[in-house]
Amino acid sequence: MKSAKFKGLGVALVTPFLPDGTIDFSNLERLVHNLIAHGADYLLALGTNSESPAMSSEEKRDVVKAIVSATAGRVPIVMGVGGYNTQQIISDFNSLDFNDIDAILSVTPYYNKPSQKGLLEHYRALNHHAPRPVLLYNVPSRTSCNLEAETTLRIAEECPNIIGIKEASGNMNQIMKIIKHKPADFMVISGDDAITLPLLAVGIDGVISVVANAYPTEMAQLVHLGMEHRFKEAQLYHYQILDIIQACFKEGSPAGIKAFLAMQGKMEYYLRLPLYRVSVELQRYIKELTER
Repeated sequence: MKSAKFKGLGVALVTPFLPDGTIDFSNLERLVHNLIAHGADYLLALGTNSESPAMSSEEKRDVVKAIVSATAGRVPIVMGVGGYNTQQIISDFNSLDFNDIDAILSVTPYYNKPSQKGLLEHYRALNHHAPRPVLLYNVPSRTSCNLEAETTLRIAEECPNIIGIKEASGNMNQIMKIIKHKPADFMVISGDDAITLPLLAVGIDGVISVVANAYPTEMAQLVHLGMEHRFKEAQLYHYQILDIIQACFKEGSPAGIKAFLAMQGKMEYYLRLPLYRVSVELQRYIKELTER
């Protein structure tokens, strides 16, 4: 089954930067090794958490190459390829290097607010042209566009190369409707760290996590125990890192998760504009959380 390799803990990789603004490949590679060693089941390269919109095409290629090299086939790799121009995405499918890439994550078109019919036709086109299996990505808080349950289910039924969805709407009713009515081999993956445990209880297949960049062991335990229906044990990890999750997203991501990683000594604290580091007050709180 195509989707089986994307069950469990996926990690939406951040991109470390150096003081001069260039990519810190050494710490990127160390991050990959650390995540795999501590329980990540697969990695997401060039998600929005990677600051990919602020990278050149050449930098994106180099980042993917570095992640592929560091991973060395130990876990699957998903690559983010999305946007609001369907034809441009199809062109990217034809020009990008998908060697050693196992799947594509493609966010709903943002900014231009397409109708549900437009979203359906968009993903039908991607289904036809994608060189790898595709995961939908619904994150209306960022795109101003919700992929409704009915549309997701229709895509799942009609598009065999679309194997699942990263659902980050935060709408439990919508997510449960998808889980209840989806084809058996269509995956539903949490896109929200904070509600991963309750979603595991209703049948999701795992999470693509931001917080796992800094706390891979805790997120891996939470996810793997939850998938085994050992919810009392998973609950211990959920509450252990809940304050961390909430702090991570309080002033936006990846600014929050990079603050945690910097406090842990795993990279320097640099982002690319227009993203900016979190407030001094939140940095103090993050320091307190890392020292507990």
